Amino acid sequence: MTDTAILAEELRKTFDEVVAVDHISLAVPRGTVLGLLGANGAGKTTMVRMLTTVLEPTAGRGVVNGFDVHQQPQAVRRSIGLAGQYAAVDENLTGRENLSLVGRLNHMSKADTRTRAAELLDQFRLTDAADRPVRTYSGGMRRRLDLGAALVTHPPVLFLDEPTTGLDPASRLDLWEVIEELVGDGTTVLLTTQYLEEADRLADNIVVIDQGRIAAEGTAKQLKARLGDTVIEFEFANPADAALAGELFGTDTSAGTIVRRVMTDGAATLRAALNELDAAALVPAHVALREPTLDDVFLTLTGSNATSRPADESGAAR
Repeated sequence: MTDTAILAEELRKTFDEVVAVDHISLAVPRGTVLGLLGANGAGKTTMVRMLTTVLEPTAGRGVVNGFDVHQQPQAVRRSIGLAGQYAAVDENLTGRENLSLVGRLNHMSKADTRTRAAELLDQFRLTDAADRPVRTYSGGMRRRLDLGAALVTHPPVLFLDEPTTGLDPASRLDLWEVIEELVGDGTTVLLTTQYLEEADRLADNIVVIDQGRIAAEGTAKQLKARLGDTVIEFEFANPADAALAGELFGTDTSAGTIVRRVMTDGAATLRAALNELDAAALVPAHVALREPTLDDVFLTLTGSNATSRPADESGAAR
């Protein structure tokens, strides 16, 4: 068994004329979390689908837990758990019945299935609701049950495709804690997300995908360091002034009122920026200095703000 749990070598996927994933290579060491960042249509979900044998790659090679996704798909499926953007549970069954069904479909004995279902219900704080129909569950409860279903067989590798989309902040924090516990026990996780704070907290390494290609890779700290030490934010009274300032600085404001600029050489950058604004008769309502965030990295690399986009990815190039 190698130390690499997930390996992609020049993976490519096309749908007719659309290139969804364009020669992506990555490696995920065992017991770590890889955060796959990208806006809608970037190719994140397509990557997950290829690595979990749902989609056949157009070209390239994928290896999961030592098994080739093309040549040994059944072995790959036995090695993984998969939780998608929407809870894939039966609303008419109870939480316990959903977990038991997954166990039986994976050829576990009835006794082992009962034991495992009880363990997961307890781990995900669903014991009190275990025998209620899932249609009575809240969104957060369904998410936890869905993740529990992906873990019934103790998979060493877990794929989470935007698992916290649509959850309230408290439910999102609960799920983060569960993921951290799993990784602490040795599970390898590939996590796709548009929530940058999620990647910042959970991921050991981050790959930013833009239009099917890798735009950047590294730890959160390394990616932030690429931008410089400080970000200057100029807030204007109206979008029109912000747009003019954005053109002046070569920054896309996306019709907002805040223009960001990276400070590369201390106070000189701030002074020069203020002089440029003054010469253009643009007066910001507020000026703020702060440390770079992953949102700044994402915006710089892709021209998009990940957290402002709709949660639902649709189309072939997901």
